[in-house]
Amino acid sequence: MRIKLLFLLLCLFSSTHLFSQTHSTEIGFQTDDDSYLLQGSDRYYTDGTFFYFRQALNVTNTNNTGLQNKVLGFEIGQKLYTPQSGSISLNGVDQPSLVDRPFAAYLYVGSTLNFLYNNESNLKIGAQLGVVGPDALGRQAQDFIHDNFGFYHPSGWEYQVGNNVELNLSAEYNKLIARTSWIDVSASGYIDLGNGFTGAGLGALVRFGAFNQLYNSVSTQSTAIKKENTSALHPHEIFFYFKPLLNFVAYDATIQGSMFGGRGPNSMEITLNKVPVVFSQEFGLAFTADRFVINAAVITQTKTVQEMILPEAWGSLTVLYRFR
Repeated sequence: MRIKLLFLLLCLFSSTHLFSQTHSTEIGFQTDDDSYLLQGSDRYYTDGTFFYFRQALNVTNTNNTGLQNKVLGFEIGQKLYTPQSGSISLNGVDQPSLVDRPFAAYLYVGSTLNFLYNNESNLKIGAQLGVVGPDALGRQAQDFIHDNFGFYHPSGWEYQVGNNVELNLSAEYNKLIARTSWIDVSASGYIDLGNGFTGAGLGALVRFGAFNQLYNSVSTQSTAIKKENTSALHPHEIFFYFKPLLNFVAYDATIQGSMFGGRGPNSMEITLNKVPVVFSQEFGLAFTADRFVINAAVITQTKTVQEMILPEAWGSLTVLYRFR
């Protein structure tokens, strides 16, 4: 994945224009991969690719509603999961006993609507329609990357979680708690409900540096703005952040398989047991310029599956381009 990493680093430093300007539309992508941490690991949540389109909407009656910004988003994404290695073959023979986290892929399309208020709270609601299983093309995606960039050939995807179509709904809420000129703290929480992912989480967001209000910030995916009703704190953002989160997991189809069963008679699917409480930490650097929005982060997470041997960690990079 080093070629992919070098390309992303070039994107990271491609923007040098720092003057602020309001733009109502943004497009871009996010890439997640454990190889970005340069630890030689290739396990668990091993890769994610996402494409975004966001459009700021008109906001009326600001004084009555308190609404400062409103952003409609569309996205398509794919997540890949493997056991402790993407290959469970020893001496040319598969070893199913090495599957400590199920092989799984999740492919989806989704939409979000983000309501951002002048009291620096926001509510983002979303829906995703997707599939977990062979139809999510996880095996093909990993084979293509490994076979074309000189990595080992993956093995074991015949044991992946079986096909199931999913509808997943979500709601996320953030609220500013306290702020000084260079640091602020917000409360953060979310709820997921669906036949793929059901759970909730509660945590905090701590930012250090030159950040903007939560209705105009990378932190809340609100850098697309139709009309700036209140001046931003800074012409551009550049800050470090820390986001600890306690996650309560009720169901995860990439671990447990279909909520409604239905495994075929010839299925080789391996499913395992979720961990009900997972603690994650995100450490990141966010940056905005005139046209570009960039966020780079490292995420660590405790075990999500009871059978997992190790906790997990991965890197994430988001690059967005703003226009109009």
